[in-house]
Amino acid sequence: MLVRTKHFGEVDLNEDKIINFDQGILGFEDNKKYAIIYDNESGERPDITWLQNLEEPALAIPVISPFIIKPDYNPTVEDAQLSSLGELTPENLVVLVSVTVPNDIKKISVNLKAPFVINADTKKGCQVIADNADYEVKHYIYEKLQAIKNEKGGK
Repeated sequence: MLVRTKHFGEVDLNEDKIINFDQGILGFEDNKKYAIIYDNESGERPDITWLQNLEEPALAIPVISPFIIKPDYNPTVEDAQLSSLGELTPENLVVLVSVTVPNDIKKISVNLKAPFVINADTKKGCQVIADNADYEVKHYIYEKLQAIKNEKGGK
């Protein structure tokens, strides 16, 4: 299916890539269908991808796995928040956090407080609020990204 996007133009997307957020996401409760897309000609998935809404071309949120930034990330959420996703296992669980990229790139941050949780088997997702007091809405990651880049040989 062809999907219009603001940042990537028209994208040909397999229907099995559609993720349904039955409750929408914070601030966009009416937008329920998303896909994870990225612009990479090599076919290798980059660390930062986009959670692209399929109903609103301009709604695309840069996201990253929190485990890249914080390997011990373990948000505490009520089971009821995840019940609509189906049975979650280590194999089908996908957790992403939104990335904010301001004009000053050194202030790039992720939102550890409100992760997106996706069941890759059922293609259902939700955004939850972590109870963890030490998880911030603005967790700065510039230095961590630089370290990862250096580990990969500066690619």
